[in-house]
Amino acid sequence: MMMRNGVVSLLALASTAFCAAGAHAAPDMQALADKSGCFSCHSVQTKIVGPAFVDVAAKYKGDADAPAKLAKKVREGGKGVWGRIPMPPHPNLNEDEAKQLVAWVLSAGS
Repeated sequence: MMMRNGVVSLLALASTAFCAAGAHAAPDMQALADKSGCFSCHSVQTKIVGPAFVDVAAKYKGDADAPAKLAKKVREGGKGVWGRIPMPPHPNLNEDEAKQLVAWVLSAGS
């Protein structure tokens, strides 16, 4: 278990470095994602427990309903779209924060 946590932390740091260096630099969203625990299960480029942000962006590219649908899923949790492991709800995020995070995630593919 300790090794897994180390790998997750390392991947989270790598995705943070990628965001800070790349076109997706949005320090406020990166900090909010980190504070909200997003990097415990996700990274920008690589699947950890949940899908990579680039995979989410690719899946929902061109879907005009995706931002609202995904913001709701972030706040309420979800399951079944990316496999058997559910995404826990994040009720501490307000609606605006969830929408901003989703917009940031969806920009990972551009």
